[in-house]
Amino acid sequence: MSEDSDRTTAPRVDWDAEAAAFDDAPDHGLRDAGVRRAWAARLASWLPARPGDVLDLGCGTGSLSLLVAERGHHVTGVDLSPAMVELARTKLAGRDAVFLTGDAAAPPVGEQRFDTVLVRHVLWTLPDPGRALRHWRELLRPRGRLVLVEGVWGTVTPVGIPADRLTALLTPHAGQVRVERLSGDPALWGREVTDERYAVVATYG
Repeated sequence: MSEDSDRTTAPRVDWDAEAAAFDDAPDHGLRDAGVRRAWAARLASWLPARPGDVLDLGCGTGSLSLLVAERGHHVTGVDLSPAMVELARTKLAGRDAVFLTGDAAAPPVGEQRFDTVLVRHVLWTLPDPGRALRHWRELLRPRGRLVLVEGVWGTVTPVGIPADRLTALLTPHAGQVRVERLSGDPALWGREVTDERYAVVATYG
């Protein structure tokens, strides 16, 4: 394990088996109007105002991808689970979006470059977060940005990646790094939460 590797590895999950019920969680399916509005408002503040190309890594069933597409952006979603990808394609049918099955750490996008790389609750699961961040930076166009939503969950045996560790991985390369604490906004989660949840927006060039 390299020095950039996170201290905690994610439990192995069969995401194909989880796909059918994945949207039942309020912050996954965004079916509640209040939760949906809360995420839409945050995305509006994190993404460029002008429509562009957004790469949504670990896109799941495409709930955030849909909000991004509704803002006029072209979305490329990538998820390791074929079942999740199929649900995302159905959810965004008719939208300016394409979904691919693949590894978020090395997305199958070839030479394509993006204005924004959006990643929610994925980085902490990867064996080498530092390497993934460096690769994602290479997928950005000049003046592009990374939008990373992460956290630390649990008290007895916590898993995740703390905000200070993530910003330390980013600051040697990013021009500007902004952290937003999300734990205090229950509208995002459909309930009160007490663990560490945050977003980091890093701009380059």
